[in-house]
Amino acid sequence: MGSVGVQIVCVALGVLGLIGVIVCCAVPRWKVSSFTGSNIVTAQSAQEGLWTNCVVQSTGQQQCKSYDSLLVLPSDLQAARAMTIISCMFSCVGLLILFCGADFTTCVQNEDAKPKISLVAGISLLLAGLLVIIPVSWSAHIVVRDFNNPLVAAAQKRELGACVFVGWGAGVLLLLAGGLLCCFSRPGSGSSGRTAKYYSNGASAPSKNYV
Repeated sequence: MGSVGVQIVCVALGVLGLIGVIVCCAVPRWKVSSFTGSNIVTAQSAQEGLWTNCVVQSTGQQQCKSYDSLLVLPSDLQAARAMTIISCMFSCVGLLILFCGADFTTCVQNEDAKPKISLVAGISLLLAGLLVIIPVSWSAHIVVRDFNNPLVAAAQKRELGACVFVGWGAGVLLLLAGGLLCCFSRPGSGSSGRTAKYYSNGASAPSKNYV
């Protein structure tokens, strides 16, 4: 089983990744207004998230409105909602399982089962990282594609919001935590209490009495 220090690092990375996924899910900063073109209006800016669409005035006032219907949302936004929520669930479950199977806890007394439990936690964190990287990358691709499309009006163009970068960072942290756990939690990698006896050529083996 891996050292306690590696497991503590994995817990810290997992917690930071979970916080990043929650921020991506809650904060409406996936897409922001792009001030391009000849008519630049900075009096207000639009901010789009998974759940709300906000307009921020230059005075600091912010007005947010929830999306009217789930059925009229684009496919990338619907998929991002589902994936980020599932990523939060996998992150929470993975961290709970890691706490149960870690060497610095006594939730599980069976030492042989701890590597398997930590391996399951690592797989959960890996899935959580993939589920948050996919939607933010998809959203970033659409934003860049529309920004470079000359048929899209300048007022409708958007730029990458802060949540996209937070999502990438959170996904990398979760993948790193899951990868470390999978590398250091391989069942059967250690001897786990099994000892081997070796006899030198000069040493005599245990005598046996033959009848």
